[in-house]
Amino acid sequence: MLLDWSAGRQEAPEALVSAVYDELRQLAECYMRHERPDHTLQATALVHEAYLELIGQRQVRWQSRAHFFGLAAQLMRRILLEHARRRRAAKRGGLERRVPLEEAIVMVEAPDIDLLALDEALNRLTALDPPQGRIVELRFFGGLTIEETAEFLGLSPATIKREWTAAQAWLHRELKDEG
Repeated sequence: MLLDWSAGRQEAPEALVSAVYDELRQLAECYMRHERPDHTLQATALVHEAYLELIGQRQVRWQSRAHFFGLAAQLMRRILLEHARRRRAAKRGGLERRVPLEEAIVMVEAPDIDLLALDEALNRLTALDPPQGRIVELRFFGGLTIEETAEFLGLSPATIKREWTAAQAWLHRELKDEG
């Protein structure tokens, strides 16, 4: 189906998303676990918004299933960030507070995470070490396990674990320094 999509077959995006909808929904639910309980965007709406973005990707040459889910995860993250930016702009700072990444990861539901501060720190990490940034995105935002992340990126679980630990330490220091 990915090859059909890359070849420009118009029915391919809908067929693919129908085939993987449940997995996209699980990915969206992982993202939503880190949002406040009264969030106005639900997992289903997040999947639908990501779908609209995905079908707009006409120039993508899909390489693999992992490539597709990686892009879907990035799009969901961007959608949530834009939602958070609009909310912050509306409240002129609102009630958000910064939370260290370690504390956020320990919490199963983290309604008080400053998603924008985390995104800014993650962008700085990605500029310094793109693989570590990708690992954090997949583990924290995508909810993937060490093993799933390793499979997704084509690396060993030991490498993912080592890079994940280093990335957590770096982000913890960055977020702590920001207050």
